[in-house]
Amino acid sequence: PSFGFLFDIDGVLVRGKTPIPAAKAAFQKLVDSQGQFLVPVVFVTNAGNCLPQKKADQLSHLLGVPISQDQVMMAHSPLRLFKRYHEKCVLVSGQGPLLDIAQNLGFCQPITIETLREKHPLLDVADHDRRPNDLVTVVLFGEPVRWETNLQLIIDVLLTCGYPGNPYQHENYPHIPVLACSVDLMWVTEAQSPRFGHGTFMVCLENIYKKITGKDLKYEALVGKPSKLTYQYAEYLIRAQAAERQWKQPIQTLYAVGGSATLSLDDETGSSWENELASAAAAHCKSVLVCTGVYNPHTEVPSDTRESVTETVFHGHRDFRFDPGLVEPDYIVPDVNAAVDLVFQLENFAP
Repeated sequence: PSFGFLFDIDGVLVRGKTPIPAAKAAFQKLVDSQGQFLVPVVFVTNAGNCLPQKKADQLSHLLGVPISQDQVMMAHSPLRLFKRYHEKCVLVSGQGPLLDIAQNLGFCQPITIETLREKHPLLDVADHDRRPNDLVTVVLFGEPVRWETNLQLIIDVLLTCGYPGNPYQHENYPHIPVLACSVDLMWVTEAQSPRFGHGTFMVCLENIYKKITGKDLKYEALVGKPSKLTYQYAEYLIRAQAAERQWKQPIQTLYAVGGSATLSLDDETGSSWENELASAAAAHCKSVLVCTGVYNPHTEVPSDTRESVTETVFHGHRDFRFDPGLVEPDYIVPDVNAAVDLVFQLENFAP
């Protein structure tokens, strides 16, 4: 094969924990009688509440085909490349086994919001033996359970340069680095309407910070769909699969099923990862949107691209700039089974 699939999960393959009926049919077409994939496949999700192995096990069970952790890309997966933060003490926010997730990504000194909350009442800045390591980075894996606690303590950390026991210091700007995974405003579950995602939590954090300081909260990096780095990392995984199977044909086209086109930050940061992904250079990346998730084919694309998108009908993050030509999907199909059929037809691929 000279092409690969990047599959979104929520709203494309599953709704909550319930598989979409078309998904099993689609994946029976993608594997042979031994369960081996006929084309390289990566699952690209903005979820950040578990390790890739657990998500792979869930997908294997739901779709009825064997899926490995090397085929799963969580929202936080690209943080493996941000090695300059791995030795630093970082505050992590989100759900699930946060310390395991952080350590799996390479972070050596992660501290959770819960640990910070427990230590905070006893924080003694004069006693260095009882004082926690300097918090020099904040990592947002995904939406937490107790938003008010997380919002309060993250603001405390940002406004005290990592010493939440100290008084706020508004003159410390820019604040310590913030890395954020997943900017989805909403996501699809079994409910009839989309639910708040991590992007909504970020909107709250950004607005609280600006209300208090009068300044914009700045991100050192935004990873997860639709960032450029996320799709480059996904392509890197696609190429690794092709190499492992000893497929000699270069991967020319990637089909992002359920995903949008790649978008860049106004000021791209973290360029140290570019050399590691230098081999990722597919000629085409085409979006195939399905109508089983959040996507609404009737949403209008804003005409003024000089400003960040702020219209309420458009759910992109404030720090991304959108080109209408990129936002428009290459193909729109009813579901993921139709997407696989379409791609096989486009590529003249007969399993």
